[in-house]
Parts: sequence; structure tokens; C-alpha cells
Amino acid sequence: MVKEQRFDHILTTLKVAEMVTYDSLAQTLNVSEDTIRRDIEILHKNGLLSKVRGGAILRAKNPLTFQDRSSYLKKGKDVIALKVQQFVKSGQTIFMDGGTTICAVASQFPLNASFRVVTNNQALVPILAKNSGIEIVVLGGIYHRDTETNIGAKTCQEVASYIADIYFMGACAADPIYGITASVREDGEVKQSMANAAAKTMVLSNHEKLNHYDFFKVCNLSAIDALITDLPGEDERLDAFRNKNIHII
Repeated sequence: MVKEQRFDHILTTLKVAEMVTYDSLAQTLNVSEDTIRRDIEILHKNGLLSKVRGGAILRAKNPLTFQDRSSYLKKGKDVIALKVQQFVKSGQTIFMDGGTTICAVASQFPLNASFRVVTNNQALVPILAKNSGIEIVVLGGIYHRDTETNIGAKTCQEVASYIADIYFMGACAADPIYGITASVREDGEVKQSMANAAAKTMVLSNHEKLNHYDFFKVCNLSAIDALITDLPGEDERLDAFRNKNIHII
């Protein structure tokens, strides 16, 4: 199938489904996910759709608003948020990076919470601000609209000024072979900095991000302590992550 035919299929499918994913299009069109990524990038730059993590949505929907992004797979994000709460203790210093799953976690913090959060996630600040006992440290850097985070060398430098008890990492993709990867290099570099400065790193990933990888390598699975998902512990989709010396939650 030539490129123009793929473009037509992607846009036609979007009109019906309102969202498409790299893997589903790759299977339907019998091409690689890298080919679909390049196609969607071209269509995005030409204003014909909006690129989001894992695929694309109709241009009419604004992927930059927190409300739109947080409503996608909301039930799964809430499951992850509840699982995370058992690891949050008073007096901790916690790294939290970008993503709507991270925001869902913060929305579940108890009102009497008392700890410090160091973050580059701008969307996280108004959620944390509701808890007077949470000290909020906002990292500087260059604002990235697609992820609603501050990124860049300055962000990484500021991360290195802190030592966190725990780091809740929002995953772009988690793969049993390639580990944790990111779709934005600068976002991945911030994740690396936080993981290096944290005593414990827990990756938060919904089922759609499992067994996939993006182009920028954040770390191997051996560098993390736990993988927290929206799946039951016995789900077969987690089988490839077992025996990797990480805690699956």
C-alpha cells in the first residue's frame, strides 16, 4: 500500500473511531509501527490530526488540555492511583514526573498528607495545592506543551539537587526486552535524572503501554524496583515481565 493510501485509511478510520493506535494501524495495514509513526507525524504537521502518545486523535479534540487527556482510560488510571497509595508515607521526598496517570495518583492523596513532592509536571501543581501539608517543589526548565512538563538541561540539573525516597515514573512505554522508553528525548532525560537521584523507582503503566517501546531508552527493567499497572497480578499480559527481579503490583 502506498503512502497516500495509508494516509487516507488513517484519516477515514479516525472519523469513525476518533482515536487510532500505532499497533492497531500497523496490523491492519500490514506495515511496521515505525512506518505508522512517520505517517502520523506527517499528518500531524499538516494539521490533519493530533498526535498523542500511542497514536492519534481527531484534530477537533485538543490533546493539550488536562481534562481531555485525563478522561482517556480513566478507570485504569484510578486503579493504578489506588495501588500507589500504600507506598506513600509521611515525611518522604517524592519525585513525580509528567502524565495524567501521575495526576490521577496525586488526586488520591489523603487530605492530611505530609510530605514533599519534587516535580516538573505543571498540571500536577493545582492538584497538589489542595493539600496544605504537601510541600511542592517545581523544577525549572523549558515548558513542553505536549507533555505539560518542564524539560531540558536546567530541569535535569535541578533534579540532581535532591534525593528522593521514591520516584513515581509515568511510563510512555514498558517492554520486557527494551525496558522503559520515552517518545520525547528530553522527557526521557528527566526520567533518567530522577531515577538516578531516587532510592526507589516505581514505574506506573496502564495496559496499553505494556509490551511496547519508544525510540529513547530511559533505563533497563533492572534499574527499577516495581511496575504498577491497572491489571490483576495474574494477568497473562504481565507474564513477560515476571522473573525480571522487579515487583509487579
